[in-house]
Amino acid sequence: MLMISDDCKFYGGGFFRARLTFPPEYPHMPPKMKFETPIFHPNIYPNGDVCISILHPPEEDKYGYESAAERWSPVQTPETILLSVISMLSSPNDESPANVEAARLWRDDPKEFKKRVRKCVRDSLGED
Repeated sequence: MLMISDDCKFYGGGFFRARLTFPPEYPHMPPKMKFETPIFHPNIYPNGDVCISILHPPEEDKYGYESAAERWSPVQTPETILLSVISMLSSPNDESPANVEAARLWRDDPKEFKKRVRKCVRDSLGED
């Protein structure tokens, strides 16, 4: 369970269930993170899979979006992953979105983006 503190810009006060799944090759390969509670965010696929550099394998980025230093390395820990995800929730990367609709609203209609996110927060608390 990931409880988001109230000082997080958009998701503050929410309770979002997420799962880290560690592969047999860990710590040489990154775990996968998936939100089990629905969450609307540019860097989270609609199915809940998290798209963040720290969880990308330590291989060459064929698209040129990330440097090797941004990708997974064995020195990362579950704590650094969670801190990175919390940071991502406050500061989405809309340049290579996992959820195109969320990225479009983030850029073009911040009021609607915030409305959709607040609904996710309320839903995570069982308020709707």
